Amino acid sequence: MTGVVTGIYRYPVKGLSPDPLARVTLATAGALPFDRAWAIENGPSRFDPVNPRPVPDISFLVLMRDERLAAIESRFEEDAQRLVILRGGRQVASGLLQEPSGRQVLEQFFAAFMTDRLRGRPKIVGGPGHYIAEGGIPCVHLINLATLRDFERIAGRTVDPIRFRPNLVIDGPEPWSELNWIGREIVIGSVRLKIVERTARCAATNVDPKQGTRDMDIPAVLRRELGHIDFGVYGIVEAGGTLAVGDTLET
Repeated sequence: MTGVVTGIYRYPVKGLSPDPLARVTLATAGALPFDRAWAIENGPSRFDPVNPRPVPDISFLVLMRDERLAAIESRFEEDAQRLVILRGGRQVASGLLQEPSGRQVLEQFFAAFMTDRLRGRPKIVGGPGHYIAEGGIPCVHLINLATLRDFERIAGRTVDPIRFRPNLVIDGPEPWSELNWIGREIVIGSVRLKIVERTARCAATNVDPKQGTRDMDIPAVLRRELGHIDFGVYGIVEAGGTLAVGDTLET
């Protein structure tokens, strides 16, 4: 079975908007470079940047609980490792993520923007080489546009694929067929992925990624119509290499 890559995305700061890429180079057993490299602590957490171990997502500002995050746009400048925050297309904050002073500027913005959701002072943690996810294992998240189109039919409305926070968006395979790839290897460009797990969806998918409002209950629709809450799959990079939008996927 074949398909094609239609989109590549990473999320340099957990919970913020995606950074689209035309191509990416993946290391064996790695995630996309800078994917979820930073997160915004919602008050003190157990995250230790010197000895990082997985901590619960609720330790951070995340869409699952903090839908207002989707009302802002973030841009990541990789060379400088600068994060730019925009509202309505207008820049409202900017800072170098590697510099304490840069993080402080950004933290001050989130302290004001998310004031009623905070349990303490927001603090940006992480950095290059980190992968801040509850499971803690670097992976690549893949969704299938054919599956999305079938879900739109079931839900009776259009659904932005960014709701599902994918790293790779593919098209071509039959709807829902990717859920049966567990334990199999797929090849995209010069990268080989082993599909290891279905993606169980949470309340983060209920948030409109452009408006910052909760306007759906995607897990409930999945459970009611299909008997599960899975949409997308996780893959581990078995052999690193480069892949690009337009590359063919072979299963």
